[in-house]
Amino acid sequence: MTCQEYKDLMMAYLDNELDETQRRVFEEHLASCRDCAKEMAAFRRLKQMTDEVEFVEPEDRLWQQYWGGVYNRIERGIGWVIFSLAGILLIVYGGFAAIENLIKDPTVSVLLKVGLLALLVGLAILFVSVLRERIYFWSKDRYRDVRR
Repeated sequence: MTCQEYKDLMMAYLDNELDETQRRVFEEHLASCRDCAKEMAAFRRLKQMTDEVEFVEPEDRLWQQYWGGVYNRIERGIGWVIFSLAGILLIVYGGFAAIENLIKDPTVSVLLKVGLLALLVGLAILFVSVLRERIYFWSKDRYRDVRR
């Protein structure tokens, strides 16, 4: 066997996973090879350090802060979705009421009515989108208090 093959067996040796024959051959190689013996010593130190490592449970306060942050992000996301939908609905309703006479007029074609309704819906979506973006960037603007 080559040194690399013995190096591949080092952790198995430390974990007592080698059978008696493999263990004896491995120990004979360690006795005759200084490089492998040095690396084995390093592996022993590493195994000792990892055996001493203990899992530390975070404090309850940290968990509460974590979950509070998650809930805030979820609540704000849902809040923006509801706000956007309500804004779109109100603008569509207001626009529809404003041109109600045009819509109710039987002499106006259906295509024009559908086109006007689509125009109102598109404008409402764009308006709410731009408004939401402006509010978001206004609150995140680092240079808001800088005088020009």
